[in-house]
Amino acid sequence: MLLFTEPAVEFAKRNDPKQAPAYWGAWSAYCSTLIESGIMVSGAGLQPPETATTVRIRDGKRSIHDGPYAEAKEMLGGFFVVNVPDLDTALEWAARSPSAGSGSVEVRPVLPPMNR
Repeated sequence: MLLFTEPAVEFAKRNDPKQAPAYWGAWSAYCSTLIESGIMVSGAGLQPPETATTVRIRDGKRSIHDGPYAEAKEMLGGFFVVNVPDLDTALEWAARSPSAGSGSVEVRPVLPPMNR
């Protein structure tokens, strides 16, 4: 899985009328390349962090917090699940993403399906 994070200033470009076309154009090109390569399994962009609600259970009591769990300098913007043969290939794809230049891309293996 490729998890994309961006600084808040970069994340804000999504809705800036002057900057949004370039922002979304870069992501569209990257998505198209992933799809055309045949490695895309699934993925989704995420709404801004302020739309999040975090749930925790402590001492048997539910606690709800509006917003993300932790204050962060980078925003989790979305993810893609890709099917690649090895970590090096996943790292190559991660480095090609628009967020690699201003934020980061976490590459993490997905657990295999649980046996039922």
